[in-house]
Amino acid sequence: MSQTGRRYTLFVLVIVYASSHLDRNIMGILAESIRVDLGLSDSQLGAMTGFAFAAFYATLGMPMAMWADRHNRRNLIAVSIALWSAMTALGGLAQNYWHLLIARIGVGVGEAGSNPPSHSIIADLYAPHERATAMGVFGMGVGAGILLGFLAGGWINQWFGWREAFFVVGLPGLLIALVVRFTVKEPERGASEGLKAEGDAPPFMDVIRFLIADRVLSLVVLGGSCCAFVGYALVLWLPAFFVRAHGLGTGEIGTAFAIIAGVLGALGVLATGRLADRLASRGEGWRMRILAIGLMLATPLLIATVAVASPWLAFALFTVPAIAGQFHVGPTFAMIQSRTPLEKRSVAASINLFITNIIGLGAGPLYVGVASDLIAPSAGDASLGMAIGSLIVVYGVGIFCFLVAAARLDAEGEAARA
Repeated sequence: MSQTGRRYTLFVLVIVYASSHLDRNIMGILAESIRVDLGLSDSQLGAMTGFAFAAFYATLGMPMAMWADRHNRRNLIAVSIALWSAMTALGGLAQNYWHLLIARIGVGVGEAGSNPPSHSIIADLYAPHERATAMGVFGMGVGAGILLGFLAGGWINQWFGWREAFFVVGLPGLLIALVVRFTVKEPERGASEGLKAEGDAPPFMDVIRFLIADRVLSLVVLGGSCCAFVGYALVLWLPAFFVRAHGLGTGEIGTAFAIIAGVLGALGVLATGRLADRLASRGEGWRMRILAIGLMLATPLLIATVAVASPWLAFALFTVPAIAGQFHVGPTFAMIQSRTPLEKRSVAASINLFITNIIGLGAGPLYVGVASDLIAPSAGDASLGMAIGSLIVVYGVGIFCFLVAAARLDAEGEAARA
């Protein structure tokens, strides 16, 4: 494929990724309004936006990835976009908790068919030495989706209501589906490395055994899951915290989050991917070591975010934790694709996403919601901030995983040079 074709395909996949995170993360800015309107508890809200969504999204991602390793990946992505976009719009018609829960599950089902084939396509377009950068560009879709979701969702909710916000952000995805289907070309598998698949795609359990046996990838997956745990919890619950603790409107909060988690988060993802590729000249371990350093910087700033009295200072302090919630995307996604045989890549990506999303997207928001409800009888209005602050323990686990993975990568490099 030509350089122009590669860039166009990557650009479209970024738009697809942004659309998925727009439809997924808009719940963060709408959560408090939905909770009040439908009379929900924090635990119900955390379960609906976290585990219920993640269970379908992550579980169905694996059979869809197995299909993608055998058939046309572009077509699967196009159908997936159409489904999650339609289900997002239908969420605006929900009259109770169960109606909205079903709509959000539908969004999860649709999104399950997008990410693994996207990773596989990018790996076919970009060689290992530039893959983390390409995955970092792809990862900017997270920030772009958060930016659009919080900015549009915040002001539409404040001016018109949360139902209208679902309609506005959901329906354009149907047009994106058409763009993917009719303008993106399916690349040849292994083209970037001059590889050919060795026979048919292997059984699912073979891929599971491969990932478990790889001493680096198991730590990479767990470390990325820790980043996702905190990141998804913050995207959902920090807006509600600013409403409760500082009395801000969703328009103001949405604008601030669009800049911090959207623009700066996306730039952080891109910069981390490029930095990982550059620092790898000093040793492969630096691909993971920079992630550990980032989490170390984010830990005290997350505590300060929920502790200071000024909402504007809190927004400023939140900048580094916001970037840390996304910056693992480029290096970890690229590491999995680069260390996995060609015929296993889509399934390996889906297994990574399954674990990351069950732990991160599933458990993160649910944990904060349940913790807030449990603490509330003794802590009162401070319960949500305390629950958010306790997330630093998960940062600690992530730091450990990335540092050990870095040491193992360095050891592999030394052994190869010996």
